[in-house]
Order: sequence, then C-alpha cells, then structure tokens
Amino acid sequence: MKVYKFGGASVRSAEGIRNIFRIVSGLNDNLFIVVSAMGKTTNAMEVVLEHFMKADRAASLHKLAEIEAYHYEIIAQLFADQKLAKAAVEPLFEELKNNLSEGVGDDYDRWYDRLVSYGEVISTRIVSAFLSESAIENVWLDMRQLLVTDSNYREANVRMDESQIRLQQAADFTKNRIYIGQGFIGANIKGDPTTLGREGSDYSAAVVGNLLDAQSVTIWKDVPGILNADPRIFQDTVLIPEMTYLDAVELAYSGAQIIHPKTIKPLENKQIPLYVCPFGSPKEAGSVIKATTEKPIDVPVLILRKNQVLVTIRPRNFSFVLEESLSKAFAVMNKHRLKIAMIQSSAISISVCVDNSRYLTGALDELANEFKVNYNYALELLTIRGINDEIVHKTTLGRTILLTQRTRRSGRYLMKEI
Repeated sequence: MKVYKFGGASVRSAEGIRNIFRIVSGLNDNLFIVVSAMGKTTNAMEVVLEHFMKADRAASLHKLAEIEAYHYEIIAQLFADQKLAKAAVEPLFEELKNNLSEGVGDDYDRWYDRLVSYGEVISTRIVSAFLSESAIENVWLDMRQLLVTDSNYREANVRMDESQIRLQQAADFTKNRIYIGQGFIGANIKGDPTTLGREGSDYSAAVVGNLLDAQSVTIWKDVPGILNADPRIFQDTVLIPEMTYLDAVELAYSGAQIIHPKTIKPLENKQIPLYVCPFGSPKEAGSVIKATTEKPIDVPVLILRKNQVLVTIRPRNFSFVLEESLSKAFAVMNKHRLKIAMIQSSAISISVCVDNSRYLTGALDELANEFKVNYNYALELLTIRGINDEIVHKTTLGRTILLTQRTRRSGRYLMKEI
C-alpha cells in the first residue's frame, strides 16, 4: 500500500485534478490519497474568519461567496454533468454559511479549525467525484472522524493509538483499493474539528503512512524534488536526489518549506521512505528521504525564513540568574506559541529569533512584566548548511547582519530585510 499526497497547487485548477487522474490511473497498488484545500483556499478562508471575528457577517459571507464561485468554476470545467459534484459540495457551503450566521467569534483558534477545515473537505469531495466519473473507483473518508487529536487548536497532535484503530477499520483494502482523505485536519475526542498546523497535509500523509504501514509516502509538489534552495529566491539551484531523515529534520527545523517539520517522525519510526516528486513531470525520479544514503549532501543548502523578529530581554537590575530567567522566558513564549528559530545568550541578556505571528504582541506584553524587552521587526534568517566563505560572502553581501552563529558545518545569519 502506498500513500500519495497532493497539495493545494496540485488541485488549484481543473487541469491539476485531471493530472491527479493521470498519475493515479498508472498505479495498480492499494492507495490512500491525501488532498489539501484547492489553491489558496486556506488563505481565503482565513480572510472569512477575520471578518467573522470582527462580527462583520456581510464581509465574511461575501468572501465565502468568492470561494464558492471558485470551486463551482472548477466543477464546471471538470464535469459534463455537474449535478453529482454540486450535490456533494453544496451542503458543505450551506454548513459554512450557517456557522457564519449563527456563531459568535469568541475563540480565534477554535473557530479557525471549525471553519478553515472545510477547504479540505470540499476539495476531496470534488477529487473523489471526478475520479469516480473517470472510472477510478474510490471511497471518500472524513478524516475528522478518523484522526483523533488533542485539543491544541491550530497545531493539534495526533493520538496515534486511537487513530490507528479508526483508520484501519475505515480503510479496508480487502474491500476497496483506493481511499481519499483530507490533509491538515482531524478532530478531538469530542468531535470538535482541529487542524495540524499550516502545511500540515504533509504531516497527515506521514501519519496515514505510519498507521497503515505503507510501503512509501509520496508528496507531489510543483518543484522537481528537494532543491538546495528556493528557486524563487536563489539562482542556480540543484536537485538533491536523496537525504537521510536526520538531514530532513535539520532542514525542516531551519525553515525549509518543502517539508513540514512534523512529517519525518512518523516515517522514521517505521523506516518508511518519503518521496518528493514533480507533479508536472510524474515520470521524473524526484527526491527520496530515507534512513541511509549512498553519499552525504555535497552542495550548500540555503534556507531563508522571512518575517522574523529579534526579541532581546534583559533584567530590570543586575540580579540576573540565567537558568531561572530562561525557564520563565521560554514558558511565556511557549504559552503564546512563538516559533523560536534561533537563540543566543550573554551574562545579562537572552535574544531569540521568532516568527512574527499573531501571538507575538501578547508574548511581548507578558515578558515586559518581568524583563526589559527590545525587538526588531522585518528581519530574515538565512541558514547555510555546508558552509564556505564564498557562499557566505555571496549571500550576505551588503546586508545588515544583527546576529550570527556559525559551526564547522553551518552558519545562521539574522539580517534586515531588503
């Protein structure tokens, strides 16, 4: 059995969904397909949510109407007879409208998971219907009923044992060869929808692979495979044909967008290889992440994280106990869900580089109760793995560098955005 995951770029258009059919039709294995929301639907649903939280019902319904029209346009291009496909998604849009009309936006994270999760449900309904119409029999599954999570809304953790029981009962390959489920979403034990973090569909695919003992997991992307840098930012990028789980974890932690940080653990636990393949050229090999490789990565790897903030805290007097202050500071950051990318300390200060998230202001306010707090916005964190002086000079020339960390293998440079 194999797991295929198709991201938002793969299903952003009717032609993309036809390409899924072409890829799947050439496979005879048992298959579990994980699908993301279509195109930029998640971003659009976040706009709906923002209006909802401000009690602007008209604006939220207007944005939802745009999302609905986008999906119906794809349906119109895919189906000669649109009745069955529309019948599958119309009730979902009605549920969303009822939520927006009757609910009260009192908890951003809980409502995020309740509303935004519909994007994946709608997209999988359309993909499943199209494959069925194209003579590929499949069974649609609702992952909100199968992946059991905790109640850490927006970044839920999967409870593997309970999820395995449910998923193995639902995905019975003695009865059907192909199943389709959503990435990114699950539900807590009470049935309240949860999401697994942005780009969490990769994590969903890895969890499904682990729970169903898959032979492999393949993530289909709009890139040739795993590149040594983002081609939209850096020139002369090259393909990395293979890397170890450890390499992948290090790159994901540094901010590599090709792999979700939580994806590797469920696969490494069962030694399941992860393939990253080009959606537009499915016959090309792409890249593979596995336990061991024939040779280490032999090119510099460049990872740039944008929209970073440098936060520096100092004691209000010189009675600074580093260990004690570290625990207090990190407890506050963890409480406010700050993603720490870099840490540096001195005798009287602690500096951290964090994502500029919606929780940052609350964290800074709470830290200011005990510390002097300074911060710099609009920064970029460049990580270079496989470092050499030439690549450092080339990528940091003319940049204002606020913080540097360097080892024999890698370097990290926190710089002002250009």
